[in-house]
Amino acid sequence: MIPQWFIETKRDGHEHPEADLREWVRGVADGTLPDYQIAAWLMAVYLNGLNETETAILTDAMMRSGDCLSWDLSIPTVDKHSTGGVGDKISLPLAPVCATLGLAVPMISGRGLGLTGGTLDKLESIPGFNVRLSVEDFRRLVAEVGCCLIGQTDSLAPADRRLYALRDVTATVPSIPLITASIMSKKLAEGAHCLLFDVKFGSGAFMRTQADAHRLADSLIATGRRLGRVCRALITDMDQPLGRTVGNALEVQESLEVLQGRGPWDVRALVIEEAAHMALSAGLFADLPLARQAAAKTLDDGSALAKFRQMVIAQGGRPDEPLPKAKIRLPVPAPCDGYVAHVDAETIGRVALELGAGRVKVTDTPDPAAGLDCLLQQGERVDPGQPICFLCADTEERAASLIEKTRSAFTLAATPPPERLLIAETIVA
Repeated sequence: MIPQWFIETKRDGHEHPEADLREWVRGVADGTLPDYQIAAWLMAVYLNGLNETETAILTDAMMRSGDCLSWDLSIPTVDKHSTGGVGDKISLPLAPVCATLGLAVPMISGRGLGLTGGTLDKLESIPGFNVRLSVEDFRRLVAEVGCCLIGQTDSLAPADRRLYALRDVTATVPSIPLITASIMSKKLAEGAHCLLFDVKFGSGAFMRTQADAHRLADSLIATGRRLGRVCRALITDMDQPLGRTVGNALEVQESLEVLQGRGPWDVRALVIEEAAHMALSAGLFADLPLARQAAAKTLDDGSALAKFRQMVIAQGGRPDEPLPKAKIRLPVPAPCDGYVAHVDAETIGRVALELGAGRVKVTDTPDPAAGLDCLLQQGERVDPGQPICFLCADTEERAASLIEKTRSAFTLAATPPPERLLIAETIVA
């Protein structure tokens, strides 16, 4: 393969031969291809796309650029991937619910960047919790506990790390084939047989429209099917934050409330729905209503909470120690009375970032206690001066400077708004 000829092929809109595409990925992973040629190819793909066959080959080659895990377990292996959003803490209660139902959940998660919160950052707000486990410990805990949540290891899909870094600085991130290969190469390398995708759309999501989210979900499912996985996708709303909290320790506390059979309706509903689809894909139940009923029972009877504690302890965490709390908890008063018609997820995410809950650069360290608490949700009634949320920060000055921006995220109306549609679509391969 001559690199410039390979780039010309896609520049001119033609299909890559499989052998050339696999050799290209090997060159990305082993460093023999220079950044400038990879960047040129990424732009050619951004402009001309990859077809379904090319996307599957690229994904498979990226997956095979490093270690691939396999699971010799007596129970089905499942995992889910969320495209991320504001207040998205679903993985924390979901993994123990699925494990309690009798599924094995090997979940490799990521960190937050920008408006998107990271599962690893949330877990690390639990005293002692270790997300940097070896592959051997990862295997052992999945077998012993039923679920384990860790960060990506250096040996899994190394080609993706280089491609992702270059996409980030060459304006080629919003390419559905490249997004698909990035997500799927890591998920396939971790070895779970059944995959669920939570593809979010709205102001707080990477995909802004439902149509774009649908295209990404179709691409993920098609690629998974070609590579031998059972896949489903939910298209879910991220125009408004999930739950009543945004921030690492705050979201852990809210997840614990959901695991106690309480918590916000939207977080509970999405956990139950995602667990039900994962269990149905794995063949544990005959239909979705039965699977939903079983998932809800694990939340209400405390069994999923017990599984979460077992997982925390197994990963070095101390579940009985208090979570980090902010020094300042400042109320944001409502400017008038009315019903909450809308809460803009993007604005809330930006406020959380400025409070210190997130990171702008990968090297930033989030404040685990920072964020927003007690967010009012769509449809709730509010009186003048009543708190629409609380800002949690390390200083009063930082929190006070964000009151007006936070207030601008809330739209109040004289009459109740239509009911929020949390799950817009379900897509089954």
